[in-house]
Amino acid sequence: MASPIRFTLDARTATPHFPGIGRYVRALAEALPPQLRPNETLAMLYDPAGSGGKPPGRGIARIPAQASPFGLAQQREIPPLLSDSTVYHSPYYLMPYRPGLPTVLTVYDLIPQLFPEAVSLRARVLFGLATRLALRTAAQVIAISKACRDDYAAHFPRLLPDKISTIPLAPDDRFKPQPPERVARLRRIHELPPEFGLYLGINKPHKNLVRLIRAWARLEHGLPLVIAGAWDERYPEARRAARGLVPGQIRFIGPIPDEDLPALYSACRLFVFPSLYEGFGLPVVEALACGAAVACSNASSLTEVGGTAVFYFDPEEPESIRRTVDQALLTGHDPSASIRQAARFSWEETAAATLEIYRSLAYNEP
Repeated sequence: MASPIRFTLDARTATPHFPGIGRYVRALAEALPPQLRPNETLAMLYDPAGSGGKPPGRGIARIPAQASPFGLAQQREIPPLLSDSTVYHSPYYLMPYRPGLPTVLTVYDLIPQLFPEAVSLRARVLFGLATRLALRTAAQVIAISKACRDDYAAHFPRLLPDKISTIPLAPDDRFKPQPPERVARLRRIHELPPEFGLYLGINKPHKNLVRLIRAWARLEHGLPLVIAGAWDERYPEARRAARGLVPGQIRFIGPIPDEDLPALYSACRLFVFPSLYEGFGLPVVEALACGAAVACSNASSLTEVGGTAVFYFDPEEPESIRRTVDQALLTGHDPSASIRQAARFSWEETAAATLEIYRSLAYNEP
C-alpha cells in the first residue's frame, strides 16, 4: 500500500481582501479533491475570522491558522501546522519562508515592478524583497499565464532557472449565458439601458480607463458605456475625463455582487477591457463564457485568454480602441464562438496540472 500523502493548500487569502487570489483558492479547493489518489488527502490552512468560519471546499481537512499573511508571526506559527504535510502550496508571496517541506508558490503579475506609479515606494520595496524570498523558498512555481511566466523569468532569472510552469485560470461554472428574466432583473436594479458597452474592474492606472473614455468619445455609434467595479479614490482621472468628454454617456455603477456578474456580462452588447497589463485576465474569459462579444487590448496575457474569439486593439492608442470598438459593434456576434473559447479553460484541468506539480515533489515523479 502506498504511503499516505498530504497536500496542504494555504487558504488564508480566501477572504474579501484578496478577491482574485481568493477566487483561485476556492476554485482549487473544489476541483482538487475529486482527483486525489486513495493514499492522498488535501488539507487547508484557513483563518477562522477572515473566512467567517466557512473555509472553501468540501471533504477537506481544515486547519485553523490565525497568523496573518501580512504578519511576521506566520514565520513562527505556520510551520508547526505543516508537520503532517508532504507538500505545501502558498498562493501568495507573503508566506512562511522556512516552512520545512517542499513548497509550491503561485505568482500572478508584476505590477509593482512594471507599473511603479500604481503602488507606493514602500510597497514596491516590500514586493521585491518578499517575492525574492518566496521564489527562493519554492521548489516549484506556478505562473497563471505564459506572459506571467516570461515576466518572472526575465525579472528573476537566477531564481527561476527551470522550476516555473504555466497553469492558467478558468471561469467558474456559474459564468454562462443567463436567462432573460435574470438579465431583466439586473437591468431594473441598476437602471441599465437596453444596449451598452461594459467595463468591469478597478480604476487603477494600468487598467487604462482614461484612454478608453477618450476613445469612447469618438465612437461613430452612440453606445452608452457602463463602468462597474470597485473604485479607488486615489485615481479620479477616469471620472474627470468622462465629465469633460462624454457627459451623460458613461455611467459608473460601482461594485456588483458576485452572483450578479453573469447577468451583467450577459446583458452587455460588448465587453471592453483596455488594460495595459494582466497576469491572466479573468474578466475576459468570464465575459466569453457568458457569450458576450469582447474587445480588449493586445497586451500581456490577454491574447492567450481571448484567442481568435476577441477583437484586439493597441491599448496605448485611443484611435485603435475606437476603430476596434466600432468594428466590433458593426460585426455580427456569434455567442457560441465566445463560449467555445472560454471552454478551453477549466478548473478541472487546472487542478489536474496542479496535482502533477504536487506529485512531482511528493513522489519525486518527473
